[in-house]
Amino acid sequence: MSATGYILYLFIQKDRFQHTAFGLVCSGALFHVLAIGLATFIMGTLPVYDLHQNLSIAALALALSFIVLRFRFNLKILGIFTTPLVLTMMIAALFSPEVKPEADSILRGFWLISHILLIFTGEAALALACGAALLYLVQERAIKLKRRGFFYKRLPSLDLLDSTSYSCLITGFTMLTMGLIMGLVYAKSVWGRFWDWDPKEIWSAVAWLVYAAILHGRLTSGWQGRRSAIMTIVGFAVLVFTFLGVNLLIGGHHQIFTK
Repeated sequence: MSATGYILYLFIQKDRFQHTAFGLVCSGALFHVLAIGLATFIMGTLPVYDLHQNLSIAALALALSFIVLRFRFNLKILGIFTTPLVLTMMIAALFSPEVKPEADSILRGFWLISHILLIFTGEAALALACGAALLYLVQERAIKLKRRGFFYKRLPSLDLLDSTSYSCLITGFTMLTMGLIMGLVYAKSVWGRFWDWDPKEIWSAVAWLVYAAILHGRLTSGWQGRRSAIMTIVGFAVLVFTFLGVNLLIGGHHQIFTK
């Protein structure tokens, strides 16, 4: 319903559609938090045992991050990217099989929970950075066409989109870095070593390096606007492959999260 509201807002540009859509996002996120909280209470740990649960938590992290961003930057139109993505993730979670956790599961403890929450929050922020980058490219093209077309009148300024994407990049990269550190500590406590050359570890390092390069480019080489937007989208594509593709196509220790 929220995704429909934002689509209507994009075409009709009536604030009542946006207000209703945002209210629905907040309501959905509230019930989602309660559902995750109940599952955590019943299981005694965060529900991250299969693809169904991981997609659900990732969708919640994205919804909550969008709510925070909406209040921080008042970027209403970003809901046209966020809500369909959350909807897609929840539909995928709905049709993904649930796996009953084993009694002696290693998926417990402070370091693991911290690792998962930080990673999902960081990825949500980086998803929003990608959304703002996509809107930037669309608006830039509309401006270059030198006529006030459909998107030109409906999207915010390039400066706002670029600054929003940059803020999300910094936040997401910081959370991702902290999450990876927590993951290394957890690996040491479970497998006796910080690094095992697991495919997920390798691709996580690749994703981290891509975002580090983007931020380095922005800070030292003046990467702004179009170049930064394109690299941000590329970085998110690498992140999505790291989150899903590695587990589904390659395997490794983290494959247990996507059974």
